[in-house]
Order: sequence, then structure tokens, then C-alpha cells
Amino acid sequence: MNQVRDIFLFSCYTGLAYIDVKKLSKSNITLGIDGDKWIFTNRQKTDTSTRVPLLPLAQELILKYEDHLECVNLNVLFPVLSNQKMNSYLKEIANVCGINKELTFHIARHTFATTVTLSNGVPIESVSKMLGHTNIKTTQHYAKILDQKVSDDMAILRKIFKSKE
Repeated sequence: MNQVRDIFLFSCYTGLAYIDVKKLSKSNITLGIDGDKWIFTNRQKTDTSTRVPLLPLAQELILKYEDHLECVNLNVLFPVLSNQKMNSYLKEIANVCGINKELTFHIARHTFATTVTLSNGVPIESVSKMLGHTNIKTTQHYAKILDQKVSDDMAILRKIFKSKE
């Protein structure tokens, strides 16, 4: 279960889809324009080029598995189980943690788009590029989720102010 958690977290910090994480190898890690490590790959779904700067936690997870027997034998960065098994374990992890929301591998991609990037001020154009979206409208879907969160948070704040009147 730790390995499922780690691979899920890696996707949270990179925005990569399940199949794209599964096929990652050392050859996909290269120095970016800033001299730091980046992932260079093509999305399997769209064959779109994706370039993602590696955050420190993502780099730590790569290092954790670099000597893992399966990773070495298959020339991959992570020992990724089938999507079905990953999602089954994620469901177990959610139950253990008391998360009352369906937890699937794809949620990691949403987390990268909303919680990791957009809510921390990364411009939507940059997020769109890192996610490998061919159309920014696809990325705007994630921004709407943030608008809903802002709306919900402000509704709570209004109630607090009303109760103080």
C-alpha cells in the first residue's frame, strides 16, 4: 500500500495520468530550461508533448524507487500495478484515512491542477501546458472547481459574519 500511496503522490506533484506514470523511465528525466530536472514525455492519450518541472517531493519519490528490482528490470521509474489494482488500494487507503470521497488515480491529476498549481498562483496557461492539454478550455474546467471552492468558502464566511451581528 505504501508503493500505491507513493505513486499516487507522484502523480499529485506532476499531474501525469496513470498510463504516463506507468511508462516513465530515466530517459524521460532531463534538465529543463532552468537547469533543474524535468519530465519530458508524450501523453499516451493524445500524443501531446508534456514537460513538467519536478518538485522536490516528486524527485524524492523517484530516488526512493531507483533501486527497486521491478523498476530496474523493466527500466521504469515506478513499480506501477494495474489501474484497477491501484484504484482498489486507493479505495482502501481512503477508508483507513476516513476520506469519504471516491479516491481514484485520476484524482491525483485533478489535485495537481487545482491544489498544487492553480490555487498556488500558477497561471492557467502553464498548468495547461504541463497537463498536456491541447485546448485551454479543458484546463478551465479545473479553474471552475476553484471558483466553486471560493464560493463555498465565502458562504461559510457570510454565515460567520451574520452570526456576529
